[in-house]
Amino acid sequence: MEKVLDHIKRLDWVIVLVASVLSLIGILSIYGFNESNLVVAQKQIFFLCLGIILMVAISFFDWRVLKESSALILALYSIGIILLLGLFVFAPAVRDVRRWYLIGPFSFDPVEFIKIVLIILLAKYFSSRHIEMYKIRHIIFSGIYIAIPSAITFFQPDLGSSIILVFLWVGVLILSGIKIKHFVILTLIGSLLFLGGWSFLLKDYQKSRIIGFLEPTADVQGVGWNLEQAKIAIGSGGLWGTGIGEGSQTRYGFLPEAKTDFIFASIAEEMGFVGVSVLFILFFILIWRILKIIFSSTDNFSRIVCSGFLIIIISQAFVNIGMNQGILPIVGIPLPLVSYGGSSLIFTFIGLGLIQSIHSKG
Repeated sequence: MEKVLDHIKRLDWVIVLVASVLSLIGILSIYGFNESNLVVAQKQIFFLCLGIILMVAISFFDWRVLKESSALILALYSIGIILLLGLFVFAPAVRDVRRWYLIGPFSFDPVEFIKIVLIILLAKYFSSRHIEMYKIRHIIFSGIYIAIPSAITFFQPDLGSSIILVFLWVGVLILSGIKIKHFVILTLIGSLLFLGGWSFLLKDYQKSRIIGFLEPTADVQGVGWNLEQAKIAIGSGGLWGTGIGEGSQTRYGFLPEAKTDFIFASIAEEMGFVGVSVLFILFFILIWRILKIIFSSTDNFSRIVCSGFLIIIISQAFVNIGMNQGILPIVGIPLPLVSYGGSSLIFTFIGLGLIQSIHSKG
């Protein structure tokens, strides 16, 4: 018992507190839409409690087991790929998208699981090869590991998550010391793939979202509707906001996907500039605490694991807030810890649990 209490004391409780408050802000916003959302808010509270329990439990796990076991990492990767492929057969189609397994009243999105696995896999791959980053084969092999789940995710279709997986790979490559000329070549290849994808792979609604981003006023009643309503919601919040449950855009359904993709706009409307500032401050504190753990890490594996998780958090927050404000296309990315969704919330806390393990065990 003494060892357990000593371990709990060594946890970074600032991370626990900040992550919990961010989630509670999201839950408060979800409940404020309408009293009928009480059940949705209660489910998110359950996910939050489960996430915190899993985070603390995983913090007891010795992260060095992952560092030393390539077989375990490959097994987890294989499970993740099987789960992603299984969506095409076992997942119900929701608006022509197969992204979630339905388990009773709950759903499970395996892309959140594969994100954590890929962070660990890339950490294992590059922690022992960082001095060989001049070799192009390491970029190619690591790219294959990312390309498989990214391609499967893209064809669900889930363009947003596919992009986040690529962001993770590129971010880890940069941190691992990729040569500038190799980075330029990757950028050119990525540009060519995008052009090819536009012609042959992107669905019409995905193209319309990008067109709506480039020409937001061209069709405000159609493809530009979501962005226009988000801008109205953000603009109407003012300094203090309209009050919880008093935002016209969210309460009366003008703002689509207000509890997931556009929760930032909902918070801006009902909590105003002050609420948004608190949100940003909390994210900055979370980033700072993870950076502190990164700088105190004593080996490359733990450093890359923490950095990879931080890349996921920052890229998802940047894309979500950017698409709410119209500076990025709408690609369906949740705001970490804040948006509604059990899979996203629970696996974010699992990632934080792994970071807590690194922090507490050194």
